[in-house]
Amino acid sequence: MPYITVLRRYLHPCISHGYSNNDYRNNFDEERYVMALRKPFVAGNWKMNNLVGESLALVEALKPLVAGVAAVDMAVCPAYTSLHAVGKALAGTNIQLGAQNAYVKESGAYTGEISPKMLLDVGCAWTIIGHSERRHILGEADAFLNEKLRFSLACGLKVMFCIGELLEERKDGKMESVLERQVVKGLEGMTAADLDNVVIAYEPVWAIGTGETATPDQAEEVHVFVRNLIDKSFGADAASKMRIQYGGSVKPENASDLISRENVDGFLVGGAALKADSFAAIINACA
Repeated sequence: MPYITVLRRYLHPCISHGYSNNDYRNNFDEERYVMALRKPFVAGNWKMNNLVGESLALVEALKPLVAGVAAVDMAVCPAYTSLHAVGKALAGTNIQLGAQNAYVKESGAYTGEISPKMLLDVGCAWTIIGHSERRHILGEADAFLNEKLRFSLACGLKVMFCIGELLEERKDGKMESVLERQVVKGLEGMTAADLDNVVIAYEPVWAIGTGETATPDQAEEVHVFVRNLIDKSFGADAASKMRIQYGGSVKPENASDLISRENVDGFLVGGAALKADSFAAIINACA
């Protein structure tokens, strides 16, 4: 199917009447739905992997495997050192270039940082903001990530904005409050029009690189929850258009089951994106 077109019944009116999230899950309003058209988006986050030659070999192997795929948006996000070379190799293809991070200034005395302007200069269309490894290893807080997100958009980049809970937060029943905080604070000060250039990537931290994967039903439940948060803050139209990727040990073996869920709109892929055949298989599962 060239596009995913489904009736998405994602909003229950009890949200506006003070009921809990469990209430709206148990009492879906069968009459309220929206017809949504969302093109799947699959991106590969290469993290701190691959020298320039290895990066070029990977994209050269990938290009013929996905050359005929028009039904899926796709991107790769190499390390900074490979961006220029990979950008040149991707010119004229259906694969977009993305970065893994961007700073909040255009230029200046910010040792070790990289600006959206620099990323655009080497051909980037996208950047990732808010990945859990930057939240939890490098200590990037919600307010700072919001600043990064808004500045990247203002400079002309599109953004994959990552959210996700730790295992202990899920076990302690804090998953929804964590995700709500990340979404609300992360998108603070933005308009519905701004969201046209934002994709949300839900990556449960306990599933990243562990081999553990959220079940399709778990992923769908969270994506519905996140879509409702968008609706409350930005309206039904913005919520219906928002693409929500799933990330966390995505591989060819589980991609088809995950993408079959109505509110899963693609993937942010880690380890499986480092091999052309496995990444292409995930892309083709969404086509």
